[in-house]
Amino acid sequence: MKKTFILLAFLMVFAPGFSQVVYEDISNTGIYDFLDELANLKFITLNSAIKPYSRSYIAGKLHDAKSADAQMSADPEKPNHRLNNRQRKELHFYLQDYQLESPSRVTRYVSRTADGYDHKLAFLLKNQQNMTVALNPLGIHYKDSLFTFSVRPILGVQWMTNENGSEYHRWWGGSMFGYIGKNFGFYASLRDNNASVAIAKPEYFTQEQGALYKPGSKEGVDFSEMRGGVVASWNWGSFGLIKERVEWGNNYHGATILSGKTPSFPSIQLHLNPAKWFDFNYIHAWLNSEVVDSNNSYYSGGFYREVYRNKFLAANMFTFIPWKGLNLSFGNSIVYSDNGVQPVFLIPFMFFNSVDATNSSINNNAGQNSQLFFDVSSRQIRHLHVWVSLFIDELKISRVLDPETLNWTSWKAGFRLNDMPLQNVALTAEWTKTNPITYKHYISTTTFSSNNYCMGHYLRDNSMEIYLALSWKPLRGIFLNLAYTLAQHGDEYPDDRSYSYDLLRFMKNKIWQNESLEFTARYEFINNGYFYIRYIKSIQEGDMSYQPEIMVGNTNNFNVGINIGL
Repeated sequence: MKKTFILLAFLMVFAPGFSQVVYEDISNTGIYDFLDELANLKFITLNSAIKPYSRSYIAGKLHDAKSADAQMSADPEKPNHRLNNRQRKELHFYLQDYQLESPSRVTRYVSRTADGYDHKLAFLLKNQQNMTVALNPLGIHYKDSLFTFSVRPILGVQWMTNENGSEYHRWWGGSMFGYIGKNFGFYASLRDNNASVAIAKPEYFTQEQGALYKPGSKEGVDFSEMRGGVVASWNWGSFGLIKERVEWGNNYHGATILSGKTPSFPSIQLHLNPAKWFDFNYIHAWLNSEVVDSNNSYYSGGFYREVYRNKFLAANMFTFIPWKGLNLSFGNSIVYSDNGVQPVFLIPFMFFNSVDATNSSINNNAGQNSQLFFDVSSRQIRHLHVWVSLFIDELKISRVLDPETLNWTSWKAGFRLNDMPLQNVALTAEWTKTNPITYKHYISTTTFSSNNYCMGHYLRDNSMEIYLALSWKPLRGIFLNLAYTLAQHGDEYPDDRSYSYDLLRFMKNKIWQNESLEFTARYEFINNGYFYIRYIKSIQEGDMSYQPEIMVGNTNNFNVGINIGL
C-alpha cells in the first residue's frame, strides 16, 4: 500500500495536462441513461462496457453533445439530426451539475453554468466569488484556481405494499468530492440505511443493491454503504485507489461480466486512453471470502473472533474502436486466494490463466479461478444500439461441436432503438442465458463472488431472462417506463467435481420462475433528486427461497419513493 501511495503522489506531481477523476455512482440512472441516448443518436461516442464513468468524462461528453448539436443546427441539409427541445433542456439541466468540471481555471459558480445559461439557483452567498449554497445541484460548492470542493446531502425513503404486507426503506447521509490542482481528485459518500425487510440477501434473485445487514436490529434491518477514492490522472489516463461498485459489460437489465450488484469493494484501478481507437481498463480488488480461516481465528476476552481467508480479483478489459461507433472489447480476470497479493497479478496486461499455470501448481488443486470475456457494441446506425456480451468460465472445443454438452458461459444480447419512429421514445429488448456452473467454483475461496454475492448476472447459474421495455420521456425530467420480464432458473448443480460435467443440462428442470409487468413514472426535479411511483404485477412459481417472503406468489406491488443525493 505504501508503494501505491508513492505512485499516486508521483503521478499527481509529474503527470502532464488537465484531467480530474471522481467517479459517478452507477445508481445515477438519469445521467447514465441520457448519455446512452446521446450516443445512440450519434451526438457523442461512448464506451458503455465499463462503468462507472468519471464526472470529468461525463462533463466532456455533455459538452461534445452541445457542440455536435450546434454543428447540426448550422447544417440545413440535416434538420432531423439535431437535439429536440426536450433533449436540449435535458442537456442544459445536467450541465448544471457538472459546472465544477469545467476546464476553465476559475468559474464564478454562482452566476452561470458551464454552457452559458443563467439559471439563478444560488440562494445564499450570492456575493461570494468562488462559493455558493445552491438548490441545483443541492449543496455547498467552492471553486478557485487550485481547489474545487462540493458537499451534498443524501436523503430518501421508499414504501411498498402488496398482498403479503408492506415494507419501507429509508436512508440518509452525505457525499463530498473535490479536486486539487489539475491532476488529483478525491471523493467519499456515506449512506446509512434502515429497512423493515432485508430484500437483497445473497441468495435472492433481485436487481437491488447487495448489502451487509447488521445483526441484532430490533426494528427492521440496518446497513451502511460507504464509497470513495483518491485518483491521480492525466490527459490520457488515471490511476486510483477506490472503494466502488464496478459494472463491466453492456446491458440495460443486469450485466453478465461484473454486475455492480455486490457491496462495494476496495480496489486499485488503472485506465489508459492513449488513442481514440484504444481504451484499456484494469482493476485489482480486495474481496471478502467469508470463508473462516480457523488457524488464524481466536478467542479474546471470552469472544471468538473469526478471521476470513484472503481473496482477490484481478481483471482487465481491452477495447478497440476500428470504426466510429463500433467497440470491440475483450478481457480476462482471475479470482485468487491463500498466498496474499501476488505481484504477477498486479501486472495489468496479463492473460491471467496462463500466468496461473506457472504461478500455481496445476496439480493438487492449487490453481486459481480464471475467466474470459468479450463485449461487442455497435452504434454505427443512428438511433440503434446493438450489443453482445459473453462471459466464459470454461470453454472446450469438443463441447462446442457436441450439442449434448455445455460450456460454462453466460451470454447477453440485445438492442435499444431511440427516437425511431417516435421522438423521445425508446424500445429495448434483451436476452440472457447462463449455463450451469458458470459462476461457481469447487474451491470456496475462489468463487466468483464477494461477501457471498455473485459478481456476475443477478440470476446466477443455469438461468434465462427475457427483458422488454418501452420508455417515453415526454418532458425534461419525466421518465415513463413499461417493462416485461421473464426470468427462469433451473437445477442447482454443485461444483464439487463428483460427477461428469458432460451430463449437465441447461434448464432440465425449471425450479423457479418470475414473470412480471412493471410500470414506472419518475420525475427528476433537481440533479440527483427525484420522486417516483411504480406498479409491478409479479407472478412467481417454484422455490420461493429465492425471494423475500413479501415478494412470493402472485402479487400486485405498489411502490412510491423520493431520493435526494447519491
